[in-house]
Amino acid sequence: MNPESELSRIGISLPKNLLDTFDAIIGARGYSSRSEGIRDAIRSYITYYKWMSDVKGERQGVITMVYDHDQRGLLQTITDIQHEYIHTIQASMHAHLSHDQCMEVILLRGDGAALKTIAERLMSQKGVASVKLTTIPIEKED
Repeated sequence: MNPESELSRIGISLPKNLLDTFDAIIGARGYSSRSEGIRDAIRSYITYYKWMSDVKGERQGVITMVYDHDQRGLLQTITDIQHEYIHTIQASMHAHLSHDQCMEVILLRGDGAALKTIAERLMSQKGVASVKLTTIPIEKED
């Protein structure tokens, strides 16, 4: 039996603006239902998680993060995390997207596990809307 043929019913709570945006996307992409869109989003999340789990060895990377700068304590936490990894983080750039939203781009170099840890720590903070880590292996010079 196909594992996807056994369905489980779940209930989730979402902010209205998030659900409205999701509904607009699934409509534009031609999904037949929210459930189909949610299944596809979960598959994508699982694929990304597996890809992130394979980040090993010496890497060069970039973290792109969008967050709410009004979230209490978030700016200090982001700064503290960056200072904790001062030998891995090479540079960062901050941009204002709107009155409430900011983007931070962080350049990193180091062990893949450390890069992944930094991204996951940032991702877990309340007020962080998105975090994307992209890495490439560092080629050894002969």
